[in-house]
Amino acid sequence: MIYTCTLNTAIDLYVAVDELKPDRVNRTHDEDYQPNGKGVNVSIMLKRHGIDSIALGFIAGFSGQYIEDSLKELGIQTDFVQVDGITRINVFINSTKEYKIVNQGPMIQTHEQEQLLTKIKAISAGNTLVVSGSLPKGVPESIIIDIAKICAARDIKLVLDTSVSTVIDTLDYKPFLLKPNEEELADLFHKKHPLSEAELVECGTELLKKGAQHVLVSRGKEGALYLSRNNILKATSPQGQVVNTACSGDAMLATFISKQVQNYTVEEALSQAVATGASTAFSKGLSDLKDISTLIKDVTITPYKEASL
Repeated sequence: MIYTCTLNTAIDLYVAVDELKPDRVNRTHDEDYQPNGKGVNVSIMLKRHGIDSIALGFIAGFSGQYIEDSLKELGIQTDFVQVDGITRINVFINSTKEYKIVNQGPMIQTHEQEQLLTKIKAISAGNTLVVSGSLPKGVPESIIIDIAKICAARDIKLVLDTSVSTVIDTLDYKPFLLKPNEEELADLFHKKHPLSEAELVECGTELLKKGAQHVLVSRGKEGALYLSRNNILKATSPQGQVVNTACSGDAMLATFISKQVQNYTVEEALSQAVATGASTAFSKGLSDLKDISTLIKDVTITPYKEASL
């Protein structure tokens, strides 16, 4: 079983306006509401690929209930910790430019954090836990290390997709997969963004040397890099009209995981993942997968070089 953990769940409100102007009422011509948070997105995309998961994390108030109800309607199991407050609502505006307004989320108390860790400790050996997204108020960055320790002790495959700086401290516990984007990878090594492709490979290789088993670097319109102890692969991305990039990395990660569960080769899984990430960027929300067979024709996978670790 795959478990996803969203520490800072959200509802994403997508709106489109012809032009966003100050000091006036800006009326939208399109809107969409979606349950969100990076781990929630992964659960939704796994389901669209035919893979079941259980969604963990924190939810609060009417907006949190909307997320839980929405997931259950999709046939996705949930085991959230209920907390006080209101789950955040983020706003993404598509206009002459793309605007992203991301809120903080509710305050999470220490005993509520312990409830979540108890749920993670109950996951059976051999299962996969995907921890994605930012931290809500009250949750220390050390929780990522706590989760890594639990996963190492219980033989749980840990997948991390978060900008939290303590990701680097989880490497002692040999996480199964890290999925940074380019900026997050630069931040982990205190380097100035943007990095060259060679620098990205260098940093990704260093993560492997320090303990990560696999690294998947999302690069937006440039595609992705996949690194393991056996090889390094480069994937190009289809080009198109960008509508909303907010969920692209989540769609990529979920697709990469699901295709490997379905016994695709790494190259095939990477191709599908990049195409699905692009499809999501070209949509208001997560891809419905209808255009993947077309987009994947524009994805090229090439060996970057043989890894020597």
